[in-house]
Amino acid sequence: MPSSETSAGTSAGRPGGRSSRVLASIYESVGALVGEGAERITFPVIAERAGVTPTTLYRRWDDVDALLEEVAVAALTREGESAPDTGSVEGDLTAWALAIARDISRPERVRYLRAMVAARGGPGASCPVTDRRQDQAREVVRHAVERGEKTPSVDQVLDHVIAPLYHHVVFGLGVDDAYARRLVADVLAMVR
Repeated sequence: MPSSETSAGTSAGRPGGRSSRVLASIYESVGALVGEGAERITFPVIAERAGVTPTTLYRRWDDVDALLEEVAVAALTREGESAPDTGSVEGDLTAWALAIARDISRPERVRYLRAMVAARGGPGASCPVTDRRQDQAREVVRHAVERGEKTPSVDQVLDHVIAPLYHHVVFGLGVDDAYARRLVADVLAMVR
């Protein structure tokens, strides 16, 4: 995304306006195509659906995969979203895991997540969803440490709670509240 744009898609010099409406239309079109299970998503198909010229897309994104990933990230994360602070590490991790599990297992989120995985640039490429979840895990761990609780590390939370949730969704395995709670109990057992 060009540096003159923010992650919310508004022009840095002029919030809202035509630029944000065009971006919203493009995101909506991509979301609809992903939601419909479109076999082949191309810039011309997206442009037609969004009511823009394909040049608009070619100027802004290197390829369809880059656009798919950006839309998926926008759908799967929320700016300023913070981890819960319930007063205990168990409460924080449980509330957070349940919120993620319920969100990413919704049918439209499953499609976005799978599209994002398919569009990934390969191992080692930065991923804003992963970055956001890592920041939230740090927040949960920091709160627990400040309260003097025994707490798993950030890596343990990511590897044993968050990653399995995403893994299960991507591969069509069951994700429910009981599974999310079990992951939290397992990671907390590591530090007790």
